Amino acid sequence: MKTILEHIKTNTFKPVYLLYGSERYLVTLYRGKLKDAILAGDDGMNFNAFEGKAIDWNEVVGIAETLPFFSDRRLILFDNTGIFKSASDFADYLPNMPESTCLVFCETEVDKRSRMYKEVAKLGYACELNGPEEKDLRIFIASRLKKDKKNITGNDVDYLLDTVGADMLNISNEIEKLVAYTTGRDVVTRADIDAVCVQQISGKIFQLTEAIAMKNKKLALSHYNTMIQMREKPLAILFQIIRHFNYLLQTSELLARGNSNNAIASALGIKAFIAGKYAGQCRNFTRQALLDAITYGTELETQVKTGQINEKIAIEFLLVKLIAM
Repeated sequence: MKTILEHIKTNTFKPVYLLYGSERYLVTLYRGKLKDAILAGDDGMNFNAFEGKAIDWNEVVGIAETLPFFSDRRLILFDNTGIFKSASDFADYLPNMPESTCLVFCETEVDKRSRMYKEVAKLGYACELNGPEEKDLRIFIASRLKKDKKNITGNDVDYLLDTVGADMLNISNEIEKLVAYTTGRDVVTRADIDAVCVQQISGKIFQLTEAIAMKNKKLALSHYNTMIQMREKPLAILFQIIRHFNYLLQTSELLARGNSNNAIASALGIKAFIAGKYAGQCRNFTRQALLDAITYGTELETQVKTGQINEKIAIEFLLVKLIAM
């Protein structure tokens, strides 16, 4: 990110950029920053955008070869082309592209072994934008609220994260709702969060798992009932619980090998903030307990799908079993 900001500051750009990673908010943010800086406000005759995998790359080459009109640069922007996951001859064109043309790729699927990735890394700049650490998310929330002259306590920042999850775009949208809801006041409270924010099931799964680790059956069932009230289907909740314990097991094994939260996030394809939460939770369970939880949960899932047991009863059985481990 610092490299891109330096390019913008010095007005010296690489011929091609790749923005990718799990944090779509940051990809969108830096996509906009590069577009504004490269075009210097002119997004008319010197700007083209392509989206999806059905792209005529010969057409792209034709546009790239066209000199910009009354400007130093021409920008071509791409969204989710899939070209970094498949073989493409377009990589051969990149070294021969006019200096006046700049390409920006925003991708969700990237294989670092692909020819396109290697060529972009050599000629331009590939930037992986994953979710920030928990402390950085806290700073992000406080800063966004401060822009609108709103204050929030540290405890309520944590509560907001537990409620809406770690996706920065979702956080930003929920903050906009909080700012509008608290018009006339300068403090955002937990009551405000409960009133307007959409609760994510991922946050409730973490709370449910913490209750299991504390052997608190009443609290675990309370979190489960809250998810049912959120109109989550019991089978989907069962799947989320199994997946959660699977992540805990993988995190535990990666920690045992000395991996950092960022390395765990990269290995599991999750945000660093979430990896940190998994790292904290997995210490509450032995490896055998995690394996047993996954095995028993998977068995119950099969029984539900084959009609051998009611899905709601299956989850209650699972919670009781996990708490007893």
